[in-house]
Amino acid sequence: MSTPSTPAAPEKLSRRKQFAQTYRMAHKTDRALPWWILGTFVVGAAVGFTILWLLPGSGALSLVLSIVSALLLGLLGALIVFGRRAQRAAYSQMEGQPGAAAAALQMLRRGWKVDPVVGFTKQQDVVHRVVGPPGIILVGEGNSPSRLKNLMLTERRKHERVVADAPIHEVVCGNGEGQVPLTKLVRHVTKLGKGVKPAEMTDILNRLKALDANRSNIPLPKGPMPTSMKGMRGNMRGR
Repeated sequence: MSTPSTPAAPEKLSRRKQFAQTYRMAHKTDRALPWWILGTFVVGAAVGFTILWLLPGSGALSLVLSIVSALLLGLLGALIVFGRRAQRAAYSQMEGQPGAAAAALQMLRRGWKVDPVVGFTKQQDVVHRVVGPPGIILVGEGNSPSRLKNLMLTERRKHERVVADAPIHEVVCGNGEGQVPLTKLVRHVTKLGKGVKPAEMTDILNRLKALDANRSNIPLPKGPMPTSMKGMRGNMRGR
């Protein structure tokens, strides 16, 4: 009896397949997506063609440049709209699911290290860790603010024992008071400032290896999450 196939990891997919996977995921939620893409391409192409065509010059060269400009501007506009609507669709699908913050944090670009679920409770309250220019960011998500607060305090103390000289930030992902909504999580994290230099970040990561070596294997909480978030991160760099 054959076993069901599993989706390939985003890193192993070609850019074309990443786009296709992201499109299928986004189209499940955003049924108007193809019309937005097509409309943006047509408008962008029309603007690009008009601008080049009105510039001084005539003949075949001017026509060729106008057509090339139309295609490039239309394609750029379509990619930007696709990226933004795909991101919105992904957040919509992840909202309220266990581990949603970890999936959203995969949108961070190079220079950031994301470790999902460095701490958890049996009730699926979890703490994720991000190491980047601001230092160490502990990102919590869960159903009980008091339980999550205790969990984050425990994780903060563990990290302070290993990297006492590194800035440690705490962020709670959610829609409650003092929490950061899922759609704004990545932007919030990137705006925490620059507390460490690249060389210091390398030292922090090396120290954290000792802390992580003493942890048991922690599975990511189960729940339906988009599998193409890392691929989407690359697709949307034109935003």
